[in-house]
Amino acid sequence: MSDYPIVRAAAVQISPDLESLAGTLHKVLNMIDEAAESGVELIVFPETFLPYYPYFSFVLPPVSQGPEHLRLYKEAVVVPSDTTRTIGNKAKERNMVVVIGVNERDNGSLYNTQLVFDATGELILKRRKITPTYHERMIWGQGDASGLKVVDSAVGRIGALACWEHYNPLARYSLMAQHEQIHCAQFPGSLVGPIFGEQMEVTIRHHALESGCFVINSTGWLTEAQIESVSLDPAMQKALRGGCNTAIISPEGKHLAPALTEGEGFIYADLDFRLIDKRKRMMDSVGHYARPELLNLQINAKKTEYVEGLPTENVNKPDSNVSLFNKGELSDDTAHDETISIPN
Repeated sequence: MSDYPIVRAAAVQISPDLESLAGTLHKVLNMIDEAAESGVELIVFPETFLPYYPYFSFVLPPVSQGPEHLRLYKEAVVVPSDTTRTIGNKAKERNMVVVIGVNERDNGSLYNTQLVFDATGELILKRRKITPTYHERMIWGQGDASGLKVVDSAVGRIGALACWEHYNPLARYSLMAQHEQIHCAQFPGSLVGPIFGEQMEVTIRHHALESGCFVINSTGWLTEAQIESVSLDPAMQKALRGGCNTAIISPEGKHLAPALTEGEGFIYADLDFRLIDKRKRMMDSVGHYARPELLNLQINAKKTEYVEGLPTENVNKPDSNVSLFNKGELSDDTAHDETISIPN
């Protein structure tokens, strides 16, 4: 018998409810229940799936986006809140690690945020996309490097990035250097066209090879009726099709199940951690294959503070990482005040 753990994982391709947070949350809870029936221990949902990815921002001119942007504010997720508590409770009930993207509202700003709930229901990671891409900059604020960290969970060491953050090699290397075993990638899906899915394929397989970890990638899906609800212009509707590639990749860069590129559904795979050592024996990018005396990465991991010197009782810190989630307590990681140098 192998001493290496084997983790049952699921990547979800799913359409949101474009009308309400409650509708999308209902779909999330149902999918977790369905996955649990197949013995899933880790499930990954798409980028900003709660309440929905702002597809409107890709096809509408800025002058026309106001009503939809304000509606997104209304439906966005506060962390912590009843919404996050509900997901945490479901994760605990099903003894499952849940990774999901949300539109996070922090007072007057929205952020592209990734949440990782442990199988205990505890929220063990909350991070914000460091640079929204292109049209997204009209919607979300920028994150910082305080969330660029790998966390221990019931299924192993987990790291996460959203969409084109995977084109930032330094962001990826920061997670590699923390020895992630499972990388959770999230993309919006139903965007740009088939080329987006093809680019995704290259990106996630390369990260698996370079990091020597498993990559679980989840993308969203829009139905034809939803596409028509976003735009009545056939040319713009074309930009809301394709771009899906829900996949699970091994440390050797291989698909562990056929990728899902159309429609809703799951893909499942068993992650055999023996493959991590098998890959890293040959090439460990943050170990024996590195040259730290020639190349190294320096990270400013300090949490962004917009005002310094305010009385602590008046400072709202909803973007701190939650250590005692079920008690509703927020705690700052003191390591965020340090500048970290990671050798290459």
